[in-house]
Amino acid sequence: MPSFDIVSEVNQVEIRNAVDQCNKEITNRFDFKGSDARVEIQDADKKKILMVYADDNFKLGQVIDVLNTKLAKRGVDVRSLDPGTIEKTSGDTVKQPLTVREGVDQELAKKIVKLVKDSKLKVQASIQGDVVRVTGAKKDLLQEVIVLTRKSITDVPLQYKNFRD
Repeated sequence: MPSFDIVSEVNQVEIRNAVDQCNKEITNRFDFKGSDARVEIQDADKKKILMVYADDNFKLGQVIDVLNTKLAKRGVDVRSLDPGTIEKTSGDTVKQPLTVREGVDQELAKKIVKLVKDSKLKVQASIQGDVVRVTGAKKDLLQEVIVLTRKSITDVPLQYKNFRD
C-alpha cells in the first residue's frame, strides 16, 4: 500500500544563521545605533523560542521585519513562527517571544484527518505522534490528498515526506 507522511519541520541550522544575520544587520543599521535591539535563541523543553528585544514597540516591529526577511531568504517559512504577547521589561524596553512550531500538533492533525475523511477519497489518515500518515491503494489518490491539504491548510507550513510505494 502506498503511503506518505504529512509533517511540519523547520531547519534549525537555517534559523540560527538567520538570527545571526539579523543581529549583525541590526548592529550595523543607523536607526538602531545605541539601541538594545537583538534576537536571542532560547531552548525550552523541546521548544525553540526566538526572543526579540527592542527599546519600544516600533523598533520591535522593525527587528521582527528584519528577522522575517532573513528567515525568508534562508528558506524558512515564517508561518512556523508563533508570536507571543509583547512584554514590558526594565525601563521602556520590550520583548516578544516567537515560538518555532515543529511537528503537527494534535488539533491540526485531527483537522487533517477530518478533512481527508470528508473528501470521500479511498484513503486512510492516521495520527502517529506529531506526524499524520496517509495510506491509499493508488498513488493518484495520495496526490489528490496532497493537493487537498495544500489548498485547505494555509496557516501552517506542511511538508510531505517518506513516500512509500
